[in-house]
Amino acid sequence: MLQVVLTVSACKRLIAKGIVRHAEIQKAINAHTIVIVAGTTNGYIAEEILKYLGYEDPFPKNRFFRGITLPPFYSLTDMGRLPDESTFPGDVVIVKGNWERGKNLFDVAQQLTQSDIILKGANALDMNNRRAGIFVAHPQGGTIGVSIPAVIGRRVKLIIPVGLEKRISGNLDTIALKINTAHGNGPRFFPVPGEVFTEIDAIKLLTGADAELIGGGGVNGAEGALWFAITGTEEQEHHTNELLQEIQNEPPFQIT
Repeated sequence: MLQVVLTVSACKRLIAKGIVRHAEIQKAINAHTIVIVAGTTNGYIAEEILKYLGYEDPFPKNRFFRGITLPPFYSLTDMGRLPDESTFPGDVVIVKGNWERGKNLFDVAQQLTQSDIILKGANALDMNNRRAGIFVAHPQGGTIGVSIPAVIGRRVKLIIPVGLEKRISGNLDTIALKINTAHGNGPRFFPVPGEVFTEIDAIKLLTGADAELIGGGGVNGAEGALWFAITGTEEQEHHTNELLQEIQNEPPFQIT
């Protein structure tokens, strides 16, 4: 049995590497449309998928988000240093293996059909029921509001890459009822139907080994870090160790 600790950024890289090898992604990547909706974990996924497709230019993952959670001590002056909207690369839309630069989810959502895929991150994870919840700030529902008609109405597949750092213990539907009251403030909360994909799924897919979350936390850059116990055959554990050695020094995500 291996015991390993991974930082949040290393977990994002791990999830991204797993998503590239996901069976549905492999089927769709050169034959259908894949939309990678902007988000920090999805930035790593866009980077890995574009590299897989042979794109060599660096992908600006450090600006690949629409909303982001920052520490309370991050001041408005600091916010003023964020890049303006002109540096936002937009969602990544891949059509039959080709990156259609400049397009975003809103441009293509109504044309998506069965066998197409939307990759959309989440803010809350109920691991017991493998369900995810998303914060919504836009009055028309934002990117998830645009995605759901495609998912429910036309059988577009929704994959939700989400790190275990976002695990919560509450019932997502109960939380939504509480948060979405008429007298509430802040973002709304939407439990979404989709396939949750975490670090545990990535390890299983990439190595065949089983991973279990056994602890979390840290300091000095390891805040939010996760401890995993990994079991499998000797070959699977060796393969897992090689994989984690490759990603464990992933630098922290930074806004540029």
